[in-house]
Amino acid sequence: MIQEERFSRILNEVNMSGTVTVQELKVSLGISESTIRRDLTELDRKGRLLKVRGGAVSNENGLVSQDFGVDIREAQNVAAKRLIAAYAASLITDDDFVYIDAGTTTELLCRELENCSAHFVTNGLSQAKVLAQKGMKVFVLGGEFKAKTEAIVGEETLSSLEKYNFTKGFFGANGITKERGFMTPEMKEAAVKKSAMGRSLESFVIADSSKFDRVSSVSFGSFDDAVIITDEIKKKYKGMKNIREVKA
Repeated sequence: MIQEERFSRILNEVNMSGTVTVQELKVSLGISESTIRRDLTELDRKGRLLKVRGGAVSNENGLVSQDFGVDIREAQNVAAKRLIAAYAASLITDDDFVYIDAGTTTELLCRELENCSAHFVTNGLSQAKVLAQKGMKVFVLGGEFKAKTEAIVGEETLSSLEKYNFTKGFFGANGITKERGFMTPEMKEAAVKKSAMGRSLESFVIADSSKFDRVSSVSFGSFDDAVIITDEIKKKYKGMKNIREVKA
């Protein structure tokens, strides 16, 4: 079976049921597990579906309308996220007052920091824990804890943000397009991201290339509102001054 035929059959199955496992595809397509995993990786890279642990989730029409748990997201595009996180960490200086968004790539950013005297504010419990364990000064925003993404959100969080002004802010995104800007599936998280971005002198969206041309439910910033740090610039985005490509 040629690759394009496999792609078509995989997409048909995942879009019909919403989700599909590697084992289900192995049986229905009659091909090896390693081939299926490679195909899912490529289809995820193209934005045709969302690869998750053990299978894939439909991304029909490029719309991501739900959040996935940290355990799923932290297993996706790990090498790219580490490259992006290391570069982002290098932008932080001792004099900075930094906002760190909740998310798996921002947690990796925190893990990359060493011997840094900057002060940090975050709505992510994992980020706060990593920074505190490294002996860094970190403030955690109050509010409602969202278990799936381990983010703190809501009206109290927005109120807490009002007293801060950041030199730099680092944000995750579920989708990025020129027309719709930066997006996430959930209204409360979008509101926190938007507020923190508006209070940052410099804003950086740190996202692997799979997030480009993926549409999610709620926009929290325009395309030009932040510098985008990614592992690969897709052809249609070449030459845009606010995108930085990080290579190994």
